[in-house]
Amino acid sequence: MRRATWLVPTLYIIFLMLPIYWLLNMSFKTTNEILGTFSLWPQRFTLENYITIFTDPTWYMGYVNSLIYVTINTLLSVSVALPAAYAFSRYSFIGDKHLFFWLLTNRMAPAAVFALPIFQLYSAVGLFDTHLAVALAHTLFNIPLAVWILEGFMSGVPKELDDTAYVDGYSFGRFFVRIFIPTIAAGIGVAAFFCFMFSWVELLLAKTLTAVEAKPIAATMTRTASTSGYELGLLAAAGSLTLVPGAVVVYFVRNYIAKGFALGRV
Repeated sequence: MRRATWLVPTLYIIFLMLPIYWLLNMSFKTTNEILGTFSLWPQRFTLENYITIFTDPTWYMGYVNSLIYVTINTLLSVSVALPAAYAFSRYSFIGDKHLFFWLLTNRMAPAAVFALPIFQLYSAVGLFDTHLAVALAHTLFNIPLAVWILEGFMSGVPKELDDTAYVDGYSFGRFFVRIFIPTIAAGIGVAAFFCFMFSWVELLLAKTLTAVEAKPIAATMTRTASTSGYELGLLAAAGSLTLVPGAVVVYFVRNYIAKGFALGRV
């Protein structure tokens, strides 16, 4: 029985890590070796795939473009969601529950529903193939998510904190920035994490709204076919590098992710 307590989690972790290991394993192989042999480690270790990514602007600018619009989206989503979540947390008004649920329905809708109208709108106003275009499109899904997460954290803060600050002479803006935001700093970190991750992995809108100047790494990875077929080693190296930003963000908010999944209510 005692052995099962560590054996089952160990097997589960190995099962989860196996695809990541295999991706890394492939990234240090040539395409010919990947297609020609099956091995648990590279037979002829090579860094050519990573060298290509770090020296070819077509590849490394994909990561730069992705980081730019994801950062813009995260800042926009959290900034807009903070006052909205505070309003839902602290005030009651007609239709507040229905409006709160309607926000979540935006997150339920598939991105394909909005791709064509957003593409036409942004093309008409000159936003096509810009970082701002993708960042704004992703707010459609990330702002509702951030509002739901932050409202849960804010509801856990006693309203007496607001009243005490007002009695002490704090204006709303000063209270919100200097007292309330530090109180829910963990919630803001969790909301930013989810906004970052959803924007980072989203492909359809990012690919539809960009062409050259702002093309993200996910779109670049879908265009690696040549006359000899797909460059599998290069794809594996690019995929391995896309894990790095997410891993860094997870490291900083790892202690609060469980609260985020529960919308701050644990």
